[in-house]
Amino acid sequence: MKIVSFNVNGIRAILQKDFIKDFTTLDADIFSLNETKLSESLINEFPFTPEGYHLYFTNSKVRKGYSGVAVFTKKLPINVYYGLKQGEYDEEGRIITLEYENFYYVACYVPNSGDGLKRLDFRMEFEDRLKDYLISLDNKKPVIYAGDLNVAHNEIDLKNPKSNERNAGFTIEERTKFTQLLQSGFIDSFRYLYPDTTKYSWWSYRFNARKNNAGWRIDYFVISERLKNNLIDSKIHNEIYGSDHCPIELDIDI
Repeated sequence: MKIVSFNVNGIRAILQKDFIKDFTTLDADIFSLNETKLSESLINEFPFTPEGYHLYFTNSKVRKGYSGVAVFTKKLPINVYYGLKQGEYDEEGRIITLEYENFYYVACYVPNSGDGLKRLDFRMEFEDRLKDYLISLDNKKPVIYAGDLNVAHNEIDLKNPKSNERNAGFTIEERTKFTQLLQSGFIDSFRYLYPDTTKYSWWSYRFNARKNNAGWRIDYFVISERLKNNLIDSKIHNEIYGSDHCPIELDIDI
């Protein structure tokens, strides 16, 4: 099975670029999008509906043109859930869970802690609730958790770690929460396969960051530890443009 996750930084904007060609070329069984930025007025429609896929999406109900997750899947899921338990955090359109016979797929756009870390406390609470949710799913069947997780876990995961120690995405608090998640029975698929490889999935639009490859790895496929022997590959598609992120890919036998 091939699964792709891509923070598109606005679905309407990326549709004006090469996204449809890239989507077709990647030909994923599941393809999820983060940060679709659809306004509430478009809550019942989506501007891209490729043939052969079932589509599920959620939008922010509290802020126009903000957040948003979408999942395209070739195989019809058994169930689809929005938000965490009892729909927690669905008001920001951040989480969709697809249940299949052998696994859960959780597409998530984790909140950014923001300038001055103004949402760090909110982020910490979100991380705790999310971890509990993933563990509860994992107790039933294996989990594939994917998306823009807004954290560079270790120094190898960003170009300039020292100057970013108290910036959103590289605080000790955020990194510790990610460590705690992994210690709860999950693995970072890319780092598991490539422990010493430096590769990024996001670059600032400022200072020619992508041209200079001054980036961060903040997009992940995190999988249940018991799936590690099913793992075939975990890729970062630096060659694909159109957003400030690039797509990531998981190849897994499941």
